[in-house]
Amino acid sequence: MDRHRHRSAHGFPRTARLNTLLQEVIAEEVRRLEDLDDRLGLITVTGVECDPDLRRATVLLAHLDDEVAAALEEHRRALQSELGTQLHLRRTPALQFVADPAIEAGERVEAALRRVVARQRDQER
Repeated sequence: MDRHRHRSAHGFPRTARLNTLLQEVIAEEVRRLEDLDDRLGLITVTGVECDPDLRRATVLLAHLDDEVAAALEEHRRALQSELGTQLHLRRTPALQFVADPAIEAGERVEAALRRVVARQRDQER
């Protein structure tokens, strides 16, 4: 029963809807920044996890090296400002950029599967 108090008329939590909106706006703004900053290259925003109090939002990226991290940190305030402008938020969350742990986990699983398949081929020979 308690969980229903935190749900909206749309049937799912406000933060889930906000995470989706934040991801869309951040991805679009990062695409725009890619044209202005060569360090950014091709960046994929895989998700956003915003704190319920909107103080912080963790932006999950498919790949994050030191150069990309530095570039995103330089553009962080502009991205936050754009979020506030486009989404009309009372409080704009501070952005934090991290590599998506699901991507790394998926790569480990894929590598393990490749090893299993290779062993099976070797045993069949």
